[in-house]
Amino acid sequence: MSEKIRVLISEEEIEKRICEMGKEISEYYQGEPVHLVSVLKGGVFFTCELAKRLTIPVSIDFMSVSSYGNGTKSSGVVKVIKDLDEAIEGKHVLVVEDIVDSGRTLSYLLENLKRRKPKSLRLCTLLDKPDRRIADVHVDYTGFAIPDEFVVGYGLDYMQHYRNLPYVGVVEVEA
Repeated sequence: MSEKIRVLISEEEIEKRICEMGKEISEYYQGEPVHLVSVLKGGVFFTCELAKRLTIPVSIDFMSVSSYGNGTKSSGVVKVIKDLDEAIEGKHVLVVEDIVDSGRTLSYLLENLKRRKPKSLRLCTLLDKPDRRIADVHVDYTGFAIPDEFVVGYGLDYMQHYRNLPYVGVVEVEA
């Protein structure tokens, strides 16, 4: 078996949308510092690009949670692999994710972070698959709503491959 990648969202479209999101987020926080929580591994690509476009004071931390393993569908079992290095109590926290799919992982993560008493807690994602939503997750900032296809690139992977693609593509497995 081999995979073919079909471009879904171009590098130029992504760059344009991230600039727009950076402006929108900066305006919302009105100069207040925001603590970005990047969800590893995929979210780091988007987090770095978004952070460069924010005009407000920014700090960044990383958290790793997983519900995928090596498959293409969420297993539904959420594991915290790496927790935050810094406390978030009293901070404006913006969780930055590469994709919101079923919402199970994000629902768990947001509840976990809420218990840590941030001043505010909002969610930003590059990609949203609303057709796959199982858990009720409110996304505050969405780059692109996409159809229910397995995507890679811009941080998203298929068995640790394709994260470095500068665009978002659909994996088409050829027999």
